[in-house]
Amino acid sequence: MPFLHISMRAGKPEAYRQAILDGLYRAMREALNVPEGDEFMTISELLPANFRCGNAYGVNRSDDAVLIQITVFASRTPEQKQALYRRIADLLGENPGIRPEDVFINVLDAPAENWSVGHGIAQFA
Repeated sequence: MPFLHISMRAGKPEAYRQAILDGLYRAMREALNVPEGDEFMTISELLPANFRCGNAYGVNRSDDAVLIQITVFASRTPEQKQALYRRIADLLGENPGIRPEDVFINVLDAPAENWSVGHGIAQFA
């Protein structure tokens, strides 16, 4: 049950944004065994004045950087997360052509009782 939020500079065409969403969903299906149809993702497009992404940690990022925050159940192993990072970078490199240096990923672990996917109940608690 991942929930993803992607932040990026405004101006990319719809096909570019859809390729990001498709690649992220595919990576989660492959690396985290996310069930089919488990797609909860948003993209925020920001004006350059509202988006800053530095070159810290020896990574030279461009204006095409995407910031990806993924909230998941607190049950994923470090190995699963590493596989996810690699798969996301590979797939977004293939389509829409984002450089691996421009793929910033942050995973947040959340206990199962922190999720309600509808009907006002905690389905996984």
